[in-house]
Amino acid sequence: MPVASPFVSEPAVGPGRDRQNAVYRAGALGRRPRVPTDPEGLERAARRATSKDAWAYVAGGAGAGATMRANRAAFDRWALVPRMLRDVSARDRSVSLFGRTLPTPLLVAPIGAAGLVRPGADVLIGRASAAVGVPYILSSQGSSPMEETVAAMEGVLAGAPRWYQLYWSTDETLVDSFIRRAEAAGAEALVVTLDTTMLGWRPQDLNRGSLPFARGIGIAQYTSDQRFWELVHERSGPAGRGPRPRPTAGAVRTLASMARELPGGFVANARAPLTRAAVETFLAIYSKPSLSWADLATLRARTRLPVLLKGILHPDDALRAADLGVDGILVSNHGGRQVDGAVAALDALVDVVAALGGADHRGMPVVLDSGVRSGADVVKALALGAAAVTVGRPHVYGLAVDGEAGVRAVLENLVAEVDLTLGLCGVSTVSDLGPELLRRV
Repeated sequence: MPVASPFVSEPAVGPGRDRQNAVYRAGALGRRPRVPTDPEGLERAARRATSKDAWAYVAGGAGAGATMRANRAAFDRWALVPRMLRDVSARDRSVSLFGRTLPTPLLVAPIGAAGLVRPGADVLIGRASAAVGVPYILSSQGSSPMEETVAAMEGVLAGAPRWYQLYWSTDETLVDSFIRRAEAAGAEALVVTLDTTMLGWRPQDLNRGSLPFARGIGIAQYTSDQRFWELVHERSGPAGRGPRPRPTAGAVRTLASMARELPGGFVANARAPLTRAAVETFLAIYSKPSLSWADLATLRARTRLPVLLKGILHPDDALRAADLGVDGILVSNHGGRQVDGAVAALDALVDVVAALGGADHRGMPVVLDSGVRSGADVVKALALGAAAVTVGRPHVYGLAVDGEAGVRAVLENLVAEVDLTLGLCGVSTVSDLGPELLRRV
């Protein structure tokens, strides 16, 4: 016989109360959330659910981790100062970016090689993002071709919002191919990552000798691209041969990983000389250390999409981006994964917003990326001038804990906490947020 819930059904009162009610109703029936609702608990659960290599890659940072710690300390230096006795019975969390009104000021950050955490990661993340209505920024280092991920998103929500993040290759024809594919896949913006023209010094990965791309994980955008295979053939020669690694157990495991990740059958890939050549080609051409402002100036002729620059930290770079006519900025230190001892992203946000003239940003949205772990963090960033905020590691932690359902739970929890924090601070709409809601402590 079904057990009746002790909770009386209530009309919808916003995602915060709705989420609380769903959790507490389940709790009354003896069911606790599979995905922890607090940042520390979520991180611990994700660590238990992942391999050592996957944890090193996802949770690790550059050097001694100073930038990662700085990202969190920056949020702690700002305290919310709630206002009382305001009517917050209805709360509007929507924001408008590039002509689309979004239900929440969140975006799902591009995370490369998420397939290291769970097979089919990009598809699972895309489906969860679509279910919550949060734009997914598809990664150049994705573990599924962008077309496959978009098809899965469309199966959940027709017209599900998505952007595309571009790592600028040394091959300009490949860059153009990625842009064309992103446009055809319905991407609504192009995010160009600037801060990874070379890989940062990451001891957690180095100590394990582990780089997912070297095992074919996170290169699906490349191996699904015709131009990339032309490069593979050009580099490997007619026979596709080169010095073969000594057949150690580790080499066999690496080859098996490559064979699983590349398109085509496992057996055929394991035997094909081009399998190893594809990975070697990717490692040789995926990023361009000479990337310059002159390269960025060519984008207007290469795409119709709004262009955002990801990795801006210095206000002078923000001003130069504005002068170049880009459409937006992601203030980011790559989650502390590139430069140890770099400025916290939230601190850089304050400087960038000031340089661009305050809340209007010259009409150019400024998005905060790096360090966000809670709904309160989101509200602080918005109050300091961000137009929206990306969610990085937390959604991958959700993926580790419970796959697609885990990503969705993390996003729904964040939306709920944003909603409740707005109301409890006496704010009805995102547009009403400003620095007057904060005190530096």
